[in-house]
Amino acid sequence: MNTKKMIATIAFAAFITLPGLAFGDNIQLDETFARVKIWLSQQNLTMTGGPDNARDDLAAFGQGEIVFYGEAVGNPEHQTLAQREMMAKRAAVVMAQTALVEYLEGFALVSDSLVENAMTKYNVIRTGVTGFVRGTQVVYQEYNREKDVAVAIIKVGLHGPKGFGSLMYEKLLNDPDAKKTLDSGKPAFKAAPVPLDTVYDGLIVDAVEQNFKPAFINRIFTAKGEVLYDPAKIGKKVLVEQGCGEYANSIDKAKAALATRGVKNPLIVKAAGSVSQADLQVADEDALTIFSANLKSGFFTSAKVAFVLQ
Repeated sequence: MNTKKMIATIAFAAFITLPGLAFGDNIQLDETFARVKIWLSQQNLTMTGGPDNARDDLAAFGQGEIVFYGEAVGNPEHQTLAQREMMAKRAAVVMAQTALVEYLEGFALVSDSLVENAMTKYNVIRTGVTGFVRGTQVVYQEYNREKDVAVAIIKVGLHGPKGFGSLMYEKLLNDPDAKKTLDSGKPAFKAAPVPLDTVYDGLIVDAVEQNFKPAFINRIFTAKGEVLYDPAKIGKKVLVEQGCGEYANSIDKAKAALATRGVKNPLIVKAAGSVSQADLQVADEDALTIFSANLKSGFFTSAKVAFVLQ
């Protein structure tokens, strides 16, 4: 089953379960949603997708949570208010789940490969994603009796033992066919290390000027195409639980994010180009500095790397 069929199945199941229910085609940007925004602010969360913003990968990877909003109206055939409220709330969750599946369809695994393609090719990933979406956590629900509208917010962790990223990494690392996706086919960067006056315990790559997006697998190459940083450099436990690194929209925020990983003095370099939307290039001089700093401190193994993007 591909992603679009999965979406259709979820929506169809909702109509079977909730006969006669009218779904909200137009989001009600009123006091109800205003309360939703207040709640999100209190939880320090940003919606990955919702009525007032487009797809926001940086929000998802930056906060480590995928957050989606759904809305539905009550069924006029239900005579009791309790029944209308219960079924409208349930439908709002279904709508949020459907939006989540649509979002995951465009999630980059590595380079230009999308989840949709991997799901089509690798049954083990497809099955895992289907089960994962069914287990999303409902973190907020509200029903407005006056307008007969229910809203719901669902949350999915990217990392940790139950996170979506963890599931994807496990599948990619353990399935022989899927594992090939991780191999860039490029040689590893090798050079004689140079002495450095400063000890660096992490890396920040400024990619603001590049066409770069967060992905489950972000890699760094030299100008010649040699691999400097990829999943092979990261400990398996770290990769599964924390991913390839941190993501931020400023150097200061990147430093703060790396501080949570114990980094006190990160090396900061500017990306010289991009191989794809998920893979960056650095200048030869910077590549040698990064290589030498990592040999001394070993920050690649613990993924103490942050990417700064727009």
